[in-house]
Amino acid sequence: MTAVPLPVGPAPVKRVSLGRRYLRRPLGVAALAVFAIVVAVAVLAPWLAPFDPDHLDFALSHATPGNGHPLGGDSAGRDILSRLLYGARTTLYGALITCLTCVVLGVPAGVAAGYFGGVTDRIASWISDALQSVPVMIVLLVVAAGTGQNFAVLMVTLGVLLAPGHYRIARARALTVCREPYIDAARVSGVTTLRILRTHMLRAVYAPVIVQTALTAGIAIGLQAGLQFLGVGSASTPSWGQMMNDGFQTMLSYPLILLWPSIALGLTIAALAFIGSTLADLVSVRVELPTARRRARVRRELAAAPELSRESSGPSGAHVHEVADSALRVENLRVGYATRDGVSEVVQGVSFDAAPGEVLGIVGESGSGKTQTIFSVLDLLPAGGTAVADGIWVGGEEVGRRSPKERAALLGRAIGYVPQEPMTNLDPCYAIGHQLAEPLRRVHGLSKAEARQRARDVLVRVGIQDPDRVLKAYPHQISGGMAQRVLIAGAVAGRPSLLVADEPTTALDVTVQAEVLELLRELQREYGMALVIVTHDFGVVADICDRVVVMKDGRVVETGPVERIFQRPEAPYTAELIGASLDDAACRDELDEACSPAGVRGEEATR
Repeated sequence: MTAVPLPVGPAPVKRVSLGRRYLRRPLGVAALAVFAIVVAVAVLAPWLAPFDPDHLDFALSHATPGNGHPLGGDSAGRDILSRLLYGARTTLYGALITCLTCVVLGVPAGVAAGYFGGVTDRIASWISDALQSVPVMIVLLVVAAGTGQNFAVLMVTLGVLLAPGHYRIARARALTVCREPYIDAARVSGVTTLRILRTHMLRAVYAPVIVQTALTAGIAIGLQAGLQFLGVGSASTPSWGQMMNDGFQTMLSYPLILLWPSIALGLTIAALAFIGSTLADLVSVRVELPTARRRARVRRELAAAPELSRESSGPSGAHVHEVADSALRVENLRVGYATRDGVSEVVQGVSFDAAPGEVLGIVGESGSGKTQTIFSVLDLLPAGGTAVADGIWVGGEEVGRRSPKERAALLGRAIGYVPQEPMTNLDPCYAIGHQLAEPLRRVHGLSKAEARQRARDVLVRVGIQDPDRVLKAYPHQISGGMAQRVLIAGAVAGRPSLLVADEPTTALDVTVQAEVLELLRELQREYGMALVIVTHDFGVVADICDRVVVMKDGRVVETGPVERIFQRPEAPYTAELIGASLDDAACRDELDEACSPAGVRGEEATR
């Protein structure tokens, strides 16, 4: 069969600074150029303005452009161009005060709340929620009346009201970073809390904060212009909002007076919006797509690699179903990564299948290629990974020849995935209920109420006693064991025909591990799913699997029924792994009993 190229992740690229990547976006560059012009105009206004912005010349009242006044005159006889240039200073000054206030208040509070949690998080989040519920314009009008329309105080107040945006961004990022192993290592090594916050946490949040600041500046400019349009602020200070107020009153007879500040305001806000959008895209996508030439080269080298014999791919105990009878079938899968010396193959000619209702274990030590194999099936290969295969079938349907959209739809319906590290696989920015219901609505077409009800039902099914509270909770408010149950609930909520669990018990303690394995076994039987367990632990294999695929160095060294593998392993490597998993005699006796013919018959009777 001809090797079929499978979905690949982006190729590795050299690290490029945020600024250089930004300059590769034409719209972003255009927006930055517009904003740079506005900044330059604001700074150079005293030298660029042809007249004093407050000089009155009644002969210039409502004058049309010309006679030394390129944009004409306003209702009071002042030069519009001069007031427009000076108005840029007022606009940017107000936006600067607002953004600085947001950053100074929101970012440290968000980092502290995410890092310390507990009371600090609850109090800071309560204050943030309270500020978000306040009507901004009404508060600003009240402050203006109480402070004599002090412009700086108004902009600081606006910064306080908009600070929750920065707070939530910083908090969400801090919640993720504070669980990273390097933070724990810093604590153990004696690094002070203040230094961890300054060097690790603040460094991790700077990119999303830049994005939020650009968007906040646009909001601040719009609200500032709205206040000035309503007459708030000093009449002696030129501003775009006041110019719009003046032009609005005479827009039917002299529309040009309103046109110029409207254009300036619109261009500035649009430029900031495009800058923020471009930065958000760059921050969320850290790598670039590979060139077609590099991708094709990797595929050619993988496809041209010497074929492995069936004995080396799966030497014994082969258990191959017809494609239509398989929940998952993989034939001659190869995975490689581009290097300076060519292509490094991490998976070499792997073939296996899983029947409906069967529990298949893929076992091997770290670096054996088991996770890369499953990621190829799930379309989750990391940066630079390229996969080719004679075929991959899910539920009898070939996925390699489908378009990315069709493949995503098929995998979303047919496969449920339970990743390892449950706490890092839930989005800290959204409640559990939203994260469970969203795939049901997007992939399975359920209504909002139906999706939420199914999410609640499946939480009850996985053993969560208080599903309503959990639906409203955020990931940081639940334990690791409960988070794993939530991930399992999300994986089975769509009623998939195949459930893939990648090291589902690695991050859990022994008691919770047993509960999770028992839950997976019950769900697999109840829904009639095929279950593929990826693990390094032969104890897990003996406890739950029907068949096992043993991998080493990217190849399948042995496959067969689990009882035969434990009783008569044919590959020396398999025997070594089993021996490493059965260190004490009690554990060995328990597994021997579970894998004995009598034990197997009893298990089948139970099923």
